[in-house]
Amino acid sequence: MEIRISVRGLVEFILRSGDIDNRIHQASADAMQEGGRIHRMIQKSMGPDYHAEEPLLYKKSYEKYDLIVEGRADGILDRYMDQPVSALEMGQSSFLPTERYAPMIDEIKGTYRELAKMKEPVSVHLAQAKCYAAMYLLDRHYPEVDVRMTYCNMDTEEKKFFDFTFTYAEITQWFFDLIEMYRKWADFECDWGYDRTMSIKAVNFPFTYREGQKDLAAAVYRTIVHKKKLFLEAPTGTGKTISTVFPTVKAMGEGKVSKIFYLTAKTITRTVAEEAFNIMRSSQGLKFKTVTITARDKICFIDETTRNCNPVACPYAKGHYDRINDAIFDMLTHEDNFDRDTVTEYAKKHEVCPFEMSLDMSLWSDAIICDYNYVFDPFVYLRRFFADGIRHDYVFLVDETHNLLERGREMYSAVLRKESFLELKNAIKDYHPRIVSALTKCNSALLELKRECDEMKVYGSIERFIQPLDRLSAVMNEYLEDHSEGPFRDEILQFYFDISRFLTIYDLLDDHYTIYGEYAEDGSFLLRLACIDPSRNLSACMSRGVSSILFSATLLPIQYYKGLLGGDDKDFEIYAKSIFDPARLGIFIGSDVTSRYSKRSDDMYYKVANYIHSVVSARSGNYLIFFPSHQFLEEVYIAYEDNFYDPDSTDLLVQKSYMTEEAREDFLGRFSEGNSLDLSEIIHMDMEIVEDKNVLGFCVMGGIFSEGIDLKYDSLIGVIVVGTGIPMVCNEREVIRNYFDQKGLDGFDYAYKYPGMNKVLQAAGRVIRTSEDVGVVALLDDRFLQATYKALFPREWRGYKMVSTTSVNNEISRFWSGFEGDLGPQKTPKS
Repeated sequence: MEIRISVRGLVEFILRSGDIDNRIHQASADAMQEGGRIHRMIQKSMGPDYHAEEPLLYKKSYEKYDLIVEGRADGILDRYMDQPVSALEMGQSSFLPTERYAPMIDEIKGTYRELAKMKEPVSVHLAQAKCYAAMYLLDRHYPEVDVRMTYCNMDTEEKKFFDFTFTYAEITQWFFDLIEMYRKWADFECDWGYDRTMSIKAVNFPFTYREGQKDLAAAVYRTIVHKKKLFLEAPTGTGKTISTVFPTVKAMGEGKVSKIFYLTAKTITRTVAEEAFNIMRSSQGLKFKTVTITARDKICFIDETTRNCNPVACPYAKGHYDRINDAIFDMLTHEDNFDRDTVTEYAKKHEVCPFEMSLDMSLWSDAIICDYNYVFDPFVYLRRFFADGIRHDYVFLVDETHNLLERGREMYSAVLRKESFLELKNAIKDYHPRIVSALTKCNSALLELKRECDEMKVYGSIERFIQPLDRLSAVMNEYLEDHSEGPFRDEILQFYFDISRFLTIYDLLDDHYTIYGEYAEDGSFLLRLACIDPSRNLSACMSRGVSSILFSATLLPIQYYKGLLGGDDKDFEIYAKSIFDPARLGIFIGSDVTSRYSKRSDDMYYKVANYIHSVVSARSGNYLIFFPSHQFLEEVYIAYEDNFYDPDSTDLLVQKSYMTEEAREDFLGRFSEGNSLDLSEIIHMDMEIVEDKNVLGFCVMGGIFSEGIDLKYDSLIGVIVVGTGIPMVCNEREVIRNYFDQKGLDGFDYAYKYPGMNKVLQAAGRVIRTSEDVGVVALLDDRFLQATYKALFPREWRGYKMVSTTSVNNEISRFWSGFEGDLGPQKTPKS
């Protein structure tokens, strides 16, 4: 068995110490790219005897495994290397060579710091260089070695050198000690790897296969074997989570996968993934370590008003790196499921940062459950796994994949506001003249762009703005590296992050982007780098792994998603058959109502309210009603309340534009099975004690209640969807539309129809959650009867019925009458 670790990973893990301190400025993504340029410039200037990016490897054999340390030295300079001495001669203290045989190992680091203020190299930088030096000497057997730390200012290209000389005995003994410090971790990895593999081989599918589920799991396994992507539409009830997790775990047991990333868009779906692994651990004896990465602001121990990641503000940041490895080993040897509660328990025990601890636990986990951004976001992704740019045998399981398109556009886009430059300039004008000067030049360039913009303007080039912005970035970076405190430092730091993001995205620009300017509601000028088609960026991220399984209950039309999410003709696609009896879901389309903006009126709002009343009157129960906007919702709510609402029989709930986590839970709590709440909940929510009321939830399509919630049995018996979900016309949507029109595609479909229909499908998917459920979906818009919309219906909707305000009650009553023997009594509100 081989256990591999990089030189950088070794020194940064074993030798770290001290505090977490966000006051110490870290290089941004664009600064690291610039650092690559500096590396190449220095390497080319060193002459023919200088060997750049020299691969080095050291193997230490133990009883059960070989430990391999590997990396690339930035540079090795041959000096007097034609006469190596033997190991025997090195052991003779009387050996005095007539010439000095000493190669030089060069470690290069780019920085914006003022080099004159650097008194010594950063300790982990020097440790990297010493590792390369030791590995080189162990292979070549020279009596001593020179180690050089080369720092280069990325703005001025000024250089500063720190030189050291080590004997063979000194450097190799230091390296052996470092390896020995890592041995307990390697021993654990070896033993755990064996136990995990043996347990995986014994694992069987933890349930009785549903119809088609075995074929689905087999398709996932084949996709991994063939190193492809699979785009999978799996309707509710197909068991898509366990059907993707199980075959991926089995592939790990066959040595085809080293780590699983289960990626989600929402916190609630992470619990489903955790449960899938827990089921296999408890019922099948699976030995498998999983970590759930919770966002920093949600897991932090410090109050939000005083939260700051430095040793002054946070006791868990102070000395964090002195304690973290002991905390990791403690949890690693006592737990297998590193979920949020477990991480916080051990973080408190060892007084370390829970967020940073969860990131470190990912190194020792077999599966990582986390948000999309930890793989796809160029500013947040887990560099410990992906920064080397090498393809590893990772598998990405992308849940609720329909969300990845808009998230991808968001992650790879950037915006700057012109007025922000003036506001910062005015705030710091008495303190930072160099930054003020750079801000002024940027503002002037933005002013030129603004003058060209009427309501919205697409730009072919903004290079005249990028040049002064690059300069501003360099000036700010230099200041931040040299000052951990100072007037308006926090404001400068935040602004630096904003412009760094913009510059990083600018470097990604290609024909998948549109650059445009527009005005915000307050009149300020915005310059946007809009990623319209994120396929290339997403594909590049997925290429860091061996395979990706992208699945959702709503992935229609599948070619639309496949093309925009980085798939190609060689990748696979599957539409999994629903296990539910389609006859248990009634689909009704209102033919005399619409949400078209031009047709909105008091009469139309009354019609929609009348539909709601008719649907609920056909069978009492709990219903969710989805609207295209908060404004439309409010108009219909008023019409319903004025004309149809009976407070003795019905409770009305309304989704607000902003709701706390507690408010969301209270909202969903009213839909609990049997519509029952305990007394404490009723008092907390200030509700009257009325048994068996109808509950009508007025919600917005695409909002927090339209997906990711699981209301089974009589918790929810119907969904009413008002409108086709088409987004409001705006500059962003029109830019998307024009982009695809120019590509020869139907821009309206890409910008409006497909995203809208996905919202409709997600909302409708709240109804049937188990094979015992019966429910109705009312689609209130005559556009659903158009052939182009019907072509987007899932197979289960083929038996839809067209209704009107006069027929809807009778048709839905007839549907429910077909299940009278299967259903319990209707709710009978008490007077």
